[in-house]
Amino acid sequence: MTRKEFFAKVGFGAATILVPTCISGLATSCSSDEEGSSNAPTSVDFTLDISTGSLAVDKGFLVTNKIVVARVNATTFLAVSAACTHEGTNVNYEGSSNSFHCPNHGANYSNTGVHLNGPGSANLKQYNVTLTGNSLRVYS
Repeated sequence: MTRKEFFAKVGFGAATILVPTCISGLATSCSSDEEGSSNAPTSVDFTLDISTGSLAVDKGFLVTNKIVVARVNATTFLAVSAACTHEGTNVNYEGSSNSFHCPNHGANYSNTGVHLNGPGSANLKQYNVTLTGNSLRVYS
């Protein structure tokens, strides 16, 4: 066996092993994009202090525990899964329109996480919120 034949056989053997794995990984990635909110956290229960930071002001938001939490006004807060259903980029809260926007490819979601337009088709998962004093509980 010549050196050229050896490398040709080794290269073909490696391709035979790696190509199905790569194709499987791509299929999984694409299917999760379509499923969207299936990648959203499921067992959620945490508390945030809203007296400081970005949640201390109206129209402020933050991303924590894979969830975007937004303050609409003094008593109204929203919580939805942070990952855009198109490619998983974290969405931002747009206070002027009271909605969520993906800065990567322009997908838009309502304040309850319903997909409005742009890439992706699934909704963001919405979470419950309860405000007690300066403590905001976010839970599923």
